[in-house]
Amino acid sequence: MKALEILPAIDVKEGVAIRLVKGELDNQSKYGDPLEIANEFIKSGVNWIHLVDLDAAFSLGENSERLALIIKTVNVKVQLSGGIKDEQSLNKALATGCARINIATSALDNLDWVESVIQKHGDKICVSLDVKGKVLSPRGSDKSGADLFQVITRLDKAGCARYVLTDVNRDGALNGPNLELLKEVSDFTKTPIVASGGVSSLNDVKALMQLTNQGVEGVIIGKALYTGAFTLDEVLAVAKGG
Repeated sequence: MKALEILPAIDVKEGVAIRLVKGELDNQSKYGDPLEIANEFIKSGVNWIHLVDLDAAFSLGENSERLALIIKTVNVKVQLSGGIKDEQSLNKALATGCARINIATSALDNLDWVESVIQKHGDKICVSLDVKGKVLSPRGSDKSGADLFQVITRLDKAGCARYVLTDVNRDGALNGPNLELLKEVSDFTKTPIVASGGVSSLNDVKALMQLTNQGVEGVIIGKALYTGAFTLDEVLAVAKGG
């Protein structure tokens, strides 16, 4: 059993850190200054932060200057996400100096472009797979319905370095990760997977650790940290096998 990389999430809307439930803007909680939250996470010894521009994800504006400042200020690696779906948003994300860029699920409507980005930027790119059931369901978009496994097949051929797999119905809902989906996808592809959505207890983290040998290399955790279900120190200890 391998160690599990923990990526605490900071979702930013109008300059403030918030959390959504099931990816719905009308179901949100505010938590304050995202840079202060990032610094608190860093004190616990994390290697990564998952930073999301929610305004960009929902085509309501953007927080690029704010996020770029956070990325330049913190001394850990940042995985940047939120509305990165075309050349303009990609270039803006690259300019922040983030360690990794999470291409939006909505970008998969243009697979040719996503393939070209993967081939050009390699390990710096991961692809977000937001799903309901077994079909893609990009947050912030009405488009959905592409088959998850058909898309993975094509992205694997393009050399995608990793996927961020989110069961949208569990995101922020604190009802546990979709372990069956993670098992099915990790059996289907050899590409590493970062799990996202639903983690609510240390037992959920322990369950994900059982999948590390199958290809689940990390987990994004948001709501549970903000509500105090456990501390980041506790989850990091469990993720290292402690």
